[in-house]
Amino acid sequence: MKTRVSLHACKSYEKNLVKEAIDKSLSDLGGLERFFQPGESIFLKVNLLMARKPEEVTTTHPLVVEVLAEKLIAYGCMVIIGDSPGGPFNLSILKRVYRETGMEGVAERTGATLNEEVGRIEQKNPDGRILKNLTLAKMLNQADHVVSVCKLKTHGMTKMTGATKNLFGCVPGALKAEYHFKMPDIYDFSDALIDICQGVQPTLSIMDAIIGMEGEGPSSGTPKEIGAILASSSPYHIDMVAARIMGLTEKEVPMLKRMVDRKICAEEMADIEMLGDSLESVVQAEFDVPEITNSSLGRNYPKWIRKAAFALLQPKPIYHHDQCIGCRICEVNCPPKVITMVNQRPVADLDACIRCFCCAELCPEKAISVYRPPLMKLISKL
Repeated sequence: MKTRVSLHACKSYEKNLVKEAIDKSLSDLGGLERFFQPGESIFLKVNLLMARKPEEVTTTHPLVVEVLAEKLIAYGCMVIIGDSPGGPFNLSILKRVYRETGMEGVAERTGATLNEEVGRIEQKNPDGRILKNLTLAKMLNQADHVVSVCKLKTHGMTKMTGATKNLFGCVPGALKAEYHFKMPDIYDFSDALIDICQGVQPTLSIMDAIIGMEGEGPSSGTPKEIGAILASSSPYHIDMVAARIMGLTEKEVPMLKRMVDRKICAEEMADIEMLGDSLESVVQAEFDVPEITNSSLGRNYPKWIRKAAFALLQPKPIYHHDQCIGCRICEVNCPPKVITMVNQRPVADLDACIRCFCCAELCPEKAISVYRPPLMKLISKL
């Protein structure tokens, strides 16, 4: 039986349009009753990467969360909204993130609860390829179901982020940096993302693709009007469809390639049952997607060859000191700890950099960009 992915046009964040699109998408999949029972608790795992306003398109738009929360509460469910943002995971940071991203207002208007649990739990993951044991945020234990309420964006390390990578936010706080450091190889990291998703087992995935992000996502890119809401019981298949919207195939996205290799996702679009509006109606002719390379490139070659290859092919972070406020977020959250502050400005040891670009991802001032060599872009088109 084919996995269903529903796609409905939604041209703006007007509440009636968002409600109509979400209603249609859920109806396509069999309605709320197919997934939940009245009285159950639902954890809406939203993308709250950092304390950014909704119009900066870094986080899941609050109106999408509001409509979904209202629908679930009216059905008789209890709703908890939460995420573990990048960096330290504590209550004061969570409250600031909730306030800036609009989630505080969502909770006030709907009666949903904002997660304040910052503990962690250990969980065995026998089906994992890389992570046989998971450390997850304890907030997940509060609910009967997890719903991945994600934002469609580009990503400087993984090329794209959607329903699957959204669940990396179920890993508590700074442990994310440890995972980056232990798995600098993009294919190992992709396997780990899938392992986490298998461990969390989201019941449903809803994708905010009304306005996504292109360029240097997930936080330093630019808004991209797409005009769609997507839904599926499978985070893997919704990501496969989302990649097509961006003009990508599974061969171009390591995470998708691993899903296909592990036989948890259909390789061909013909094997996915598309419902609602046509995919072609929202496919973007031009979507600025970052070219990525593997930080383990040439690991077995002599150092001088690696250095030459890196100079020609490897992207690197660029620190714009004139925009920097000296907050040290990049230094504190650098997985391999290769950033030092000199005169209150970051300086990185690029020879030891693993190219995860957590520094650029978490910079609140967009003072870090990623340089991608022209030869790298040329080779990617061959």
